[in-house]
Amino acid sequence: MLTDQVPRIFRPMMESRREAREAIVRRGRRLTWATIAYNSLEAVLSLLAGLVAGSVALTGFGFDSVIEVTSSGAGLWRLHADASPERRARSERRALRIVGVCFLVLAAYIAMQAAHTLMTGRRPAASPLGIVVAVGSLIVMPLLARAKRRVAAQLGSGALTAEARQTDICWHLSLILLAGLLLHALLGWWWADPVAALGMIPLIAHEGIEAVRGRTVCADGCCDNAVT
Repeated sequence: MLTDQVPRIFRPMMESRREAREAIVRRGRRLTWATIAYNSLEAVLSLLAGLVAGSVALTGFGFDSVIEVTSSGAGLWRLHADASPERRARSERRALRIVGVCFLVLAAYIAMQAAHTLMTGRRPAASPLGIVVAVGSLIVMPLLARAKRRVAAQLGSGALTAEARQTDICWHLSLILLAGLLLHALLGWWWADPVAALGMIPLIAHEGIEAVRGRTVCADGCCDNAVT
């Protein structure tokens, strides 16, 4: 134990810091499980609505939810490894790259589907369910992202920062999705759906590249308030 290698006078302080970090990790796990639960529901509803309406934006949003579940799984793995500094560092690097690859897979899928829709001129149907899903994500995702960013900063974790960023991106994607669905439903602009999907790609791809490179806010050394 680390506490056995330091003078007795410092042990209470180290125990207090260890307990504080464990409390933060438990909070991170609860937030991650909440994200997994919500995104699983979001994925089912979005994919169902997208397939019924023939909406590439909705289908892409549904796959984003699936990928975010995978990303959250990587974040959960990182949190479970937090107790050991050696495992923590190893899982940090791997989890960050997993999150980055998830981003890039999503960007490639959306690009192919949106381009295909524009070239074929396939007109999606209006989707009230899709609008409800987008509005729900606009409300829930900012709350989860803010809480997860706080945990990531307290733990000094670049992987958790990237995972929280993906939750934050889900909010931006919800806004783009909602705009495309409303334009199509209210004005009949069928092309707004694939164009909205294409509008998601630069943001997703940028985050993916940064994560694969291991470059995030915390990874670049900005989490100076981390609890060690």
